[in-house]
Amino acid sequence: MTYSVKEIYYTLQGEGAQTGRPAVFLRFAGCNLWSGREQHRTAAVCRFCDTEFVGTDGPGGGKFDSADELAEAVAAAWPQQASGKLPYVVCTGGEPLLQLDADAIDALRVAGFEIGVETNGTIEAPPGIDWLCVSPKANAELRQRGGHELKLVYPQEEKAAQPENFADLAFEHFFLQPLHDEDLQAHTRSSIEYCLANPQWKLSLQTHKIIGID
Repeated sequence: MTYSVKEIYYTLQGEGAQTGRPAVFLRFAGCNLWSGREQHRTAAVCRFCDTEFVGTDGPGGGKFDSADELAEAVAAAWPQQASGKLPYVVCTGGEPLLQLDADAIDALRVAGFEIGVETNGTIEAPPGIDWLCVSPKANAELRQRGGHELKLVYPQEEKAAQPENFADLAFEHFFLQPLHDEDLQAHTRSSIEYCLANPQWKLSLQTHKIIGID
């Protein structure tokens, strides 16, 4: 399989339960809920994505003709001087599960990585993932109904995307993440209020945007 990757880079995880953890971000190109092109946004299933995932022209991006080649590129992005816990890779997109397969998971494991995945949940995750974060989108069928964390962008107008519809799913952590648009402050206040009234839920902030890193 040839893997299409937008970018590979080393940074801190900015969201959810792993916030602040050093990681290599492996951003796959492509998504099944939006083309990534602005002219298609209003008709897309997911209309609030703030990530550039079109093409393979980002830092470290490209076409990788094998899982081993992909894993080598990820390993090269992890600093040699880094020590402590296992190297950590976050497979994201776009929608990473359109491409992340058993061969890629095995190759990343052989390269020594702990594997995290950020997915919209419309595709069931393969085995071998160490940390699974699902971010449901309104009007998209949720097939992956369990994992380590559920991170819901809030608010979404559609009734199907209200937090109470996900509260009984098999996740260890439940996060509300304020929708990042021109009303971010209001969305943050409403997210805080919901978490205070429903302590099952915790607040996730996009700390990478707050501190100014990728």
